[in-house]
This record gives sequence, structure tokens and C-alpha cells, in this order.
Amino acid sequence: MKTMISSIDKDNIDLEELKKHAKLLSEGKTVIFPTETVYGLGANALDEDAVKKIYEAKGRPSDNPLIVHIHEKEQVHELAKDVNDNAKIVMDRFWPGPITIILNKKDIVPKTTSGGLDTVAIRMPSHKIAKEIIKQSGVPIAAPSANISGRPSPTKAQHVKDEMEGRVSGIVLGGDSNFGLESTVLDLTSETPMILRPGSITKEDLESVLGKVELDPSLAKKEDNKKAKAPGMKYTHYSPDADVFIVSGSKEDVFNKVNELILINNENGLKTGVMCLEKNKHKYNGEVISLGSTLEEVASNLFNVLREMDKLKVDIIYSEEFETAGIGQAIMNRLLKSAGYKIIKA
Repeated sequence: MKTMISSIDKDNIDLEELKKHAKLLSEGKTVIFPTETVYGLGANALDEDAVKKIYEAKGRPSDNPLIVHIHEKEQVHELAKDVNDNAKIVMDRFWPGPITIILNKKDIVPKTTSGGLDTVAIRMPSHKIAKEIIKQSGVPIAAPSANISGRPSPTKAQHVKDEMEGRVSGIVLGGDSNFGLESTVLDLTSETPMILRPGSITKEDLESVLGKVELDPSLAKKEDNKKAKAPGMKYTHYSPDADVFIVSGSKEDVFNKVNELILINNENGLKTGVMCLEKNKHKYNGEVISLGSTLEEVASNLFNVLREMDKLKVDIIYSEEFETAGIGQAIMNRLLKSAGYKIIKA
């Protein structure tokens, strides 16, 4: 497939160039574009045939629901049956931004888009290019992350070009994503809001405006056979070529355990990568890449570092464990998925 590729500056959008890609979307074709979370692979959310092209391009299981992206809040009423008070609060407080809300869908949203569910996941991105391409296309856009299914989500233009050229009709390159993790997904179909996928907007952020918010129990364990209620809940995700392990324990125990494992790997001819906080880099042997100094930096850098490990051609990756307060919840969610829930106790 021939892919039209355009580089566009989000702060000085070439509208005529962007309209070419918006036209592809309105014609039922697939286009990749940047958002503030990760790059998205978009198609007309209301066109079943167009949505099927997303699954084909990603090699994605068709029972995994997609997020529908809109450019103005009023569009929610076209897609969802009942926009309740909690939804209105979240929309007013956090949109545009990195949070997706789940509501009961109207019949206009095909089951292909919703992964066979009676609900729809909706988000209004804050990225200028994302908002403009949705507006110019004239349709709501279903857009999962723009990567081969199971691989780390793309946060840089080069990730998208390397992996997806030839698989889609258009690619809009617009620099790096700000947050580096996909949006928080919040189920608002029951009385108590429930986080199905943690993200940059945290449980604490949501509780400050909604009161009690629950975490879906399945976030703590591997449940690949369960019906996915939101993107990223099912199957192993975010995985590089190497096996990933999370090493858990006290700092010194983790340092010692990882270095002990690196020695064993060396003896077996295996190349080891280590992901850690900047302050701990000097504690490890092997190929060490810092994830950053703060949890916000770790969240922003995680997917890129996983891809960097592929470039280093490591066989095994060990990652430090992170606290689960605030954004740490989202980091550990992605790490656990990437590792297939493999944890080594130091």
C-alpha cells in the first residue's frame, strides 16, 4: 500500500496539507496522526469497513474495543445514549485531554468499533493536529495506538514511520507525544466510576471531582480470557522483542539480584538490558537505559526505552518496580502488560 506521509508543525499547522489526510479519513481510509498521549491509527468510527482496516493494519484482535475521538464535547451526545452527571463533570474538568470515558452507545456506533460491546469509549484529545484532522474529516475517528498489535505504543514520529509505512493510507508526523502513555479509561456506566486503564489523569485526580472511584480488579492480574471492556485490558501488550521481567524488593536487594542475573545471562551468551531510575544507573551492569528521574519522566519515556532496547538487540530486560501512587499506577500497568506479569522477587 502506498502511504502518503506529511510532516506538520503542531504550532503552525499547514491546513491544506492536513486536509489531504482528513479527506482520506472521510473516504474510509486509515491515517496515523499524533495525539498528546501516543500516535493514533485512525479511521471513520461510524464506517464498519473503515474500522476493519484498523484491525488489519495492526493485526489486532477484533474483540478489542476502540476509542472514538471527537473534536468538540457536543459530539458525545451523537454517540452515547445517556451522558450522565459524572460524564459531564469529567468532560468539563479534563477535556480536552488524556482521558477516555465509557458510556452506553447509540446504534450509530457499529459493534465493530465497540469490540462487540453495548458501550462506546470516547475521548477528546488536546493535541492541535489531532483535533484539527478530526474536525476537517467531518466524522468521529476510531483510533487505537499506531503500532503492530502487542508492540510498545509509538510516542515518536520515527516509531510510526519505521513500523507502519505501507500498512496505512496516510501518516501525519507531528513530533513527540507529551505524556507517552495512552489515556486513562474511565467506565461511567455504573453508579461508582471505575478505572479500566490507568493513565496520566490519576485515580487521585478523578476522586477530587467525582468522590469514590474504583480500580478494575483485573488490573492486578493477567486475565487474557476475559471479555475486554476497554483497550489494553486483554492480551499481552507493549512488548519489545526481548523477554521483560520486573524485579521487586528493597533497593539493595534489587541491585544485587539484577547483577547476579546479568552474570548468569552472560555465561549463557545472553545480552541483558536494564531499565531504571536515573539515580540508579551506576548500580547495574549490562545495557542500562535510564527511564528518567521522576515518575512523570518514566511515564513519558517508557515506550521509547522499550523500543531502544530492541535496537540494542538485548535478549532479556529487567526493570525496576515503581510505586503505584499517582501516575505510578499507569506505569506499573504498562510494565506488567509488557512483562506478561513476570515478576522476580529479589
